[in-house]
Amino acid sequence: MPEGKDKSERLRRYLSLKTEPVCFKRLDDRSMLDKIEGVVLVEDTHTFCQLPFMVRTMGVTLGITPDSKVLDRCKRLHALRPNTPEEMEKETLMLSRTWFGSVEDALAQQKDYPLMPTGEAVLLSPLFRTSWEPDVISIFGNPAQIMMILCGLQKVKYEKFDFSFIGEGACTDSIARCYVTGKPSLSIPCYGERALGQVADDEIILALPPRELDRALEGLRQLRKVGFSYPVVYIGSLANPLKALSRFYPSKVGN
Repeated sequence: MPEGKDKSERLRRYLSLKTEPVCFKRLDDRSMLDKIEGVVLVEDTHTFCQLPFMVRTMGVTLGITPDSKVLDRCKRLHALRPNTPEEMEKETLMLSRTWFGSVEDALAQQKDYPLMPTGEAVLLSPLFRTSWEPDVISIFGNPAQIMMILCGLQKVKYEKFDFSFIGEGACTDSIARCYVTGKPSLSIPCYGERALGQVADDEIILALPPRELDRALEGLRQLRKVGFSYPVVYIGSLANPLKALSRFYPSKVGN
């Protein structure tokens, strides 16, 4: 993404994001990692949950392959390991003893995962350092910041946004769902993302197709001109709101 640095700076200016947006790309050929400047191959044992935190706070560019010591479950959910009945069966027993009340429920959850085509590598990079075209851009923010992005998208062109919650493994609700549908995907991070990935209590995740980032930024700019910006200015529950609202709705207030 040639203009990644500029877009990152504009997002920070509009929303005061605490951490950097994370760019995700699935690669069919692992040799492509050799062409990315500064990429660090993940060699130690990790869950996928831990990797976006390194990218968004430390600013590193990470590469993972099927040979990386990332847990097998994470590889399956992020396009590095085939999704087979045998793979699902391995996880079903574990899930039925933890997050779900029965083997049947655990298997149903496995079948609900949005899955990307299996590839040979995955690349993660902070937006400001990304010179290539990502598949998905993940933005971590509080609900008000993410609300403003979604409203920015609607300011340019209205559409209704839906979200899903898969439960544990909710990284698929953001990255994989966005990849598969080609639409913005809102996610409530799961326990693993919070315990291992250090996602804060007040953070949620919005995954965007790269083409939608320009739309969101333009919408944020337009909303700012109207007077709607982040942080939200509180009018207060006990105040007479007419004077404050007249700034935004001058033809309506008092009618």
